[in-house]
Amino acid sequence: MSGVLSTRSDHTGFQGSIKTSASDFIVTEIDTLGRLLSESAARTLHALDNAPVTRNSCCPQSHQRPESLELLGEEELCQMLGPFDSPSHAPEEGVSPAKRSTEHLAGTAPEGGHHEVGTLSSLLDESVKELLSQFASKIKTGWDSEYDPATHPAEFSLGLVPDKRNRADLHSAVRQKYPFLMTVTKNNEIIVKANTDYKQLCQLVSEEEAFDFFKFLDAKLENSKFSFKPDGNKEHRKAVHHFISSKFGKLVETKSFSVTDISGQNIAIIVRFREKSWFRKRPAADCQEKQDLYTGFILRKENLETLEAISYLSSELGVLPSDFSYTGIKDKKAITYQAMVVKKVTPKRLKEIGSTIEKKGMKLYNIHSACQHLRLGQLTGNHFDIIVRELKHQSNDSSADLKERISEAIENVKTKGFVNYYGPQRFGHGQTVQTDQIGLALLNEEMVKAVKLFFTPEDTDDPVNQAKRYFLQTEDAKGALAMLPEFKVREKMLLRALNRYGVNHEGCTRGWLSIPHSMRIFYIHAYCSKIWNEAASFRFMSYGSKVVEGDLVLSEESGDKNSSLSDRVHIVTAPEESANKYAIHQVVLPMVGHSIKYPCNKVGQWYRERLAEDGLQTCRFRVSALQLNTPGCYRHILKYIHNLSYHFLEDSEKGIKTEKDYHLTESKASLLLSFDLDPSCYATVCLREIMKCDL
Repeated sequence: MSGVLSTRSDHTGFQGSIKTSASDFIVTEIDTLGRLLSESAARTLHALDNAPVTRNSCCPQSHQRPESLELLGEEELCQMLGPFDSPSHAPEEGVSPAKRSTEHLAGTAPEGGHHEVGTLSSLLDESVKELLSQFASKIKTGWDSEYDPATHPAEFSLGLVPDKRNRADLHSAVRQKYPFLMTVTKNNEIIVKANTDYKQLCQLVSEEEAFDFFKFLDAKLENSKFSFKPDGNKEHRKAVHHFISSKFGKLVETKSFSVTDISGQNIAIIVRFREKSWFRKRPAADCQEKQDLYTGFILRKENLETLEAISYLSSELGVLPSDFSYTGIKDKKAITYQAMVVKKVTPKRLKEIGSTIEKKGMKLYNIHSACQHLRLGQLTGNHFDIIVRELKHQSNDSSADLKERISEAIENVKTKGFVNYYGPQRFGHGQTVQTDQIGLALLNEEMVKAVKLFFTPEDTDDPVNQAKRYFLQTEDAKGALAMLPEFKVREKMLLRALNRYGVNHEGCTRGWLSIPHSMRIFYIHAYCSKIWNEAASFRFMSYGSKVVEGDLVLSEESGDKNSSLSDRVHIVTAPEESANKYAIHQVVLPMVGHSIKYPCNKVGQWYRERLAEDGLQTCRFRVSALQLNTPGCYRHILKYIHNLSYHFLEDSEKGIKTEKDYHLTESKASLLLSFDLDPSCYATVCLREIMKCDL
């Protein structure tokens, strides 16, 4: 990471080496159901394709496991994780289609309460149903206790449900069983979240009434009515009327009626559906569009960037790099496992290239038909198995016990969290020209400069760098093109355009347009990430862990369902600072863009001055010539480590042995760390916080 960045904790730390070899740094994606996409799990699934599946009822998100993923056999891993959830056109084995329509289900559930249970059992396997129950319980508990980000997740995925009718049944069944939850569809994936409207209503009426009201609301029974308990307080009734009207006014209407209860004459609020409101057409976004051919798989890669691996694969398959989709970019110097989907390629065709791509450091597992592409961020997180070698004290540390120093550092970060910086791989760590420099040139619309930065060679004499060096010296795009290996897809696309249009502003603009949008925007995002890192460091140096006036926090209340992300960002007020209303883990900072708010304190002023240094004081973060549009977003400044375990190892003549009862020997000792991180968190950043040294 460029620049000196502040840290969260004040422990001493220690020194060590990571990524000594790719096998020392293993990254395994965790899918939306909390399952590891590992090689062993994929092989086990392949072996069980035609065998009955025994569902595991334990929580797959609890990765309590032996020292390393590599030490597990296939059978152990399968028992621990449960089966891998592969998206496909057909439901999973053991899951039968829904037997009722939404209307039938909703029409009977409020009375008997058993239909939603039957539907959940028919559409969800036992492990997912148990996870849903645990999620619901945590939401209810979390509303009544202090928020803990490690134990109260914001949302839970039921996975991909391609069939429209099954989705409708699941939506209704979940909301009938758990009215305090809400469900939404994102590209055929059903996401479950806390229903903050339910929580707000509970502040006005009893929880029993709120529970029954939301069941009534979801059932949508024609000519049905709902009555709240009689209420003699006019102002309170007015508040209930206003709440229901503001939240559900398009669906229902409310009126007050005089009733007689045990206390005498009183007023009750009656709710009824507006005429035909429940027959409105489902939004087109939820409808299944024309089917394309998609094939999903698990990619294992070693010592390769994700985009570089995609370049290899697209070249072998004869498709565009943009035909591949994935949930996130993984480390280069590592062994990584991640889900991918490719468009316009059959499973058979993908299997045919297996032996060819293995020479490039890639293997494909669990190749299967899929129903759609993947989205960035469509995962629960990543699991890491990391060995830190050559452990030793910091140069200024006089402590005799290295093991104690390391344990102190790990436990400190486990408790306090770490600053959520973007990691060095975001910027091309170790490269002569880092990706953020190219991004800055593009934002300033310096197209020729951006191209020349892109082709700046490293200090090696391999064919790729020979071609880059030749191009910079001669501007002979055709000659450089002939020197490049086939897998360098980006470079070849750019050079073809430069050969045709010239190495001038117009030619370079056309050159950048020739590579996929996801690759163009990558450089812009790298620059924005660098600014975010510097802003987070400045924020901690300026205010520490105290939440101050002008800070930005992301509201947990959803408000209007159609509200934008910026509408959910709240600026902390002076009274809120005095009352310590917010905790540091709730604070967010903006990734620069054209639609974000800046903090209203000296951090906001820092952003403006920093962008001016790079000539971007008037930048609108739109590069229309390259069809690039960067609205910006928000990122929490603090994150926590999950499911952490660690073991000390000591090198010996016979190999590695587990250290138990003796002191660690400097330079011969190693540390094995296993832990999970949320999406978009970097293990190298977490390790930097633990070790207190740049990696």
